[in-house]
Amino acid sequence: MASAQRKISITLSNPSFEDIPQDGKAPVKWFDCKTRGESPPDIQPGQHSVKIAPSHGSSYLGLVVRDNETYEGVSQRLVSPLEQDQCYDISVDVCRSPLYMSFSPSTSKEVNFVTPAKLRIWGGNGFSDRRELLAETPSVSSPVWETKNLRLKPKKGNYHFIIFEAYYKTPVVNLYNGHILLDNASEIRPAACDEQPIKVIAKKTERPLSDKVATKGTAVPKPEPVKPLTAAPPAPVMNTSNNKIDRKTLKKGSIVQLDYVYFDVNKYNIKSETEPALKWLADFLRSNPDIVIEVGGHTNNNPSDEYAKELSTDRAHSVAEWLIRHGSPAVQVQYKGYGKTLPLVPNTDSEGRKKNQRVEITILNIGN
Repeated sequence: MASAQRKISITLSNPSFEDIPQDGKAPVKWFDCKTRGESPPDIQPGQHSVKIAPSHGSSYLGLVVRDNETYEGVSQRLVSPLEQDQCYDISVDVCRSPLYMSFSPSTSKEVNFVTPAKLRIWGGNGFSDRRELLAETPSVSSPVWETKNLRLKPKKGNYHFIIFEAYYKTPVVNLYNGHILLDNASEIRPAACDEQPIKVIAKKTERPLSDKVATKGTAVPKPEPVKPLTAAPPAPVMNTSNNKIDRKTLKKGSIVQLDYVYFDVNKYNIKSETEPALKWLADFLRSNPDIVIEVGGHTNNNPSDEYAKELSTDRAHSVAEWLIRHGSPAVQVQYKGYGKTLPLVPNTDSEGRKKNQRVEITILNIGN
């Protein structure tokens, strides 16, 4: 038996699945390893009617199983391998949402993917290499977060990759639509195989997804008054007189160009002079919780198609992350890079290229 005392814990990258909540995307640092050609997992909350608050950080992972024998998973390369016959302990928070609305592959109708599923952990030597099943939980049915403590012991070899996947309760009698939610995975800790796994204290919360949570006997705070939406922040040096848009004029699909959002050439870091414009937008989103936006990044025609898409996505991601770090509810912000596919004007001169290199917000949803 290998000595656990001489081993070092293996740290996962982004173990809390932090990213901008959105449908059909693996969190940063995680690789989508779904089965067949189905959609990638979801970064929650806010997708498919899921409103459970995270157990840690600002987001978590949603994995579904479907009634056509497909199921979702994510993987990543480990900084050091899981060694054969060495025992390891890992913990992860799991729960199930009362609602997870999506379309059934077998009927094409919208249904609630609410049947309990389980978490399985695989070891392998590739992003989608399910070489050896290392651990699995019972079916997860609790609507509050619970910490599962799992023991891993590779028996068939050393593994450089780990996979977290959703799976049906076993034995599989009937295929069904279900899901699990994952958050706050721990380090992978070497352990003595003859000792019981160290239990991490379970976390439980029934806190709804909300900026302000009322406890029993406490009045729910009234929402802040609605502020007018402007495409640039009020500032003495900025002429915003022609860029004001009242909330009343907005509708689903409305596009507002963000003026005064600057980046260095071929960079995506937020510049300090951009922050006043973004602070305005963060304040607006907090005051209008029924509005969901997409931050869209655009470039001119100078870069290659591939680089333009990458750069525009990185810039949109940076803006979305800034908004969330500065108080915008994560469920209200999505992002997408469009590269050079949607120019405002011809790219025939420097002035036109400057106009096409921009950041816009699109109203994805707005209440009545």
